[in-house]
Amino acid sequence: MKLKDLFFKLFAYTPSVEYNFSLPEDTQTSENNDNQATTVMKQAEEKVAIFPSLSVNLDYMKTKYNLLINSDIILREFTLNARGKQYNAFLVYIDGMVDSEIMDKFILEPLMLRNKNNLYDGTQNKIISEAVANNITVRKVKKFDLSNYLMGCLMPQNAVKEVTDFDQAASGINSGNCALFVDTLSTAFDIEVKGFKQRSVDSPNNEIVIKGPHEAFVENIRTNTSLIRRIVNNENLIIENLEVGKITKTKCAVCYMKNITNSDLVNEVKYRLNNLDIDSLLSAGELEQLLVESNALGIPEMLSTERPDKVTKYLLKGRVVVLVNGTPYGIIVPAILIDFLASPEDTNLKVNFANFLRGLRFLAAFITLLLPGLYVAITSFHQEILPTGLLYSILSSRENVPFPIIVELLLMEISFELIREAGLRVPSAIGPTIGIVGALVLGQAAVSAGIVSPILIIIVAMTGIASFAIPDFSFGFHLRYFRFAFVLLGFMAGFLGIALGLFVYISLVCSLRSFGISYTTPFAPATNSKGNGYLLQPIWKREFRPSYLASKREQDQAKLAMKWKYHKNKP
Repeated sequence: MKLKDLFFKLFAYTPSVEYNFSLPEDTQTSENNDNQATTVMKQAEEKVAIFPSLSVNLDYMKTKYNLLINSDIILREFTLNARGKQYNAFLVYIDGMVDSEIMDKFILEPLMLRNKNNLYDGTQNKIISEAVANNITVRKVKKFDLSNYLMGCLMPQNAVKEVTDFDQAASGINSGNCALFVDTLSTAFDIEVKGFKQRSVDSPNNEIVIKGPHEAFVENIRTNTSLIRRIVNNENLIIENLEVGKITKTKCAVCYMKNITNSDLVNEVKYRLNNLDIDSLLSAGELEQLLVESNALGIPEMLSTERPDKVTKYLLKGRVVVLVNGTPYGIIVPAILIDFLASPEDTNLKVNFANFLRGLRFLAAFITLLLPGLYVAITSFHQEILPTGLLYSILSSRENVPFPIIVELLLMEISFELIREAGLRVPSAIGPTIGIVGALVLGQAAVSAGIVSPILIIIVAMTGIASFAIPDFSFGFHLRYFRFAFVLLGFMAGFLGIALGLFVYISLVCSLRSFGISYTTPFAPATNSKGNGYLLQPIWKREFRPSYLASKREQDQAKLAMKWKYHKNKP
């Protein structure tokens, strides 16, 4: 212990308490400042109601948004006219996030300029309704109320909401709206005037299909919800907004079909979202990690997609979709193993073609995970299973290689991963060049120099190509990661090591649950999925939704879907 203490005393870094740029102060002053900071933080966490006095609201907003140093926060003071009287008021908004033309025409102009509405000087009340019974006119009137008068008569804006505390007003301002404060009113008006630049709807970059829609999500959550609602075209589609993060207050949308999705599943998703105690949420990838139950394998338990049509298909099957503002991806829950090997194009193809492609993807997953490990196991322990000619070819190709098979394989696998990563990070103009140089020049040079054998180049190339055939990036990354574990097991114990590794791997996969549903359903445990297994049935046989989702409407279509074909009165 003495030697350890001496080592840390000599080499360990201890952060300095006092810095040259800090002013010296006594302990009492420091404690007072700490107490004041704690008090300010507590007050910031509490909701402060809007005051009737405009000057108090003005000072509060100036302090809240640090107007003395913030250059993009605009506070516009003006005088508005209402029923022949003038009131002091001010607007607060963020420059660059609002549409100035909308503010001028639909907020400032109706409130400030002369018109028949705001200059009328009368004492009559507002007529709510009028009815005539027995030649007697009965009128229901309401006394003049300034806030109602402003909302209903002087602001011709389509989205105006009254707020009662500063947190609600600040939330609207931060999202691109403007807040209107009027003297004598203890409420403010959150007016939607968003006008910031955003990316237009474009075709998908990572989930390309030949037969199918070519629209992808964007970073704006409201645009994404409109894409989904346009496809679903039904009033039973529910989109609930939630905020995650104490500081960022990132908007999240929980989407589900009210008449299809299991209510317990919806409640579970909202429960997990509402119980995230974090300061910030910036992407859907972060939200995935916060919502899933921890597992040692790192297998993705939620499906992420940039395609609105794929989201819609899962919604109509009874699943829940979560959208995050600022991320062009939708999160589909729950997700099971077979979902990660399915493509959105499968349902648009004839069933025999789609099943052929699904079989290829299953083979690609097997090759990605086990082919390098099997090659190491065969060449190290089980040469007798190879034909004599192939065995001699492998041995002759490795005759001049100075490294063991494990070093040779790991060298090429790591090199391939480096080439893949470099191709993603470099500018797009030279990305293909990196792949060509890595695949052709380095591979051929390595074989010519005797560093690796030619057959190993084939093994690594087949593994890499197979990994690209997996539709989901996260699941493909998982298989690429665990490929190295099976390489080590095959090198240490041959087929026995790979078999033990597969036993542990499959056991762990079978133990996973995604929002209460077994990850390997409908195979383990074996359940009747009602035609929703890995291989697709003809479209006229897809009568039921997956039974493991326990949806409110089990039947997806009638037993006789193509009535035109079997109609009794067919001419």
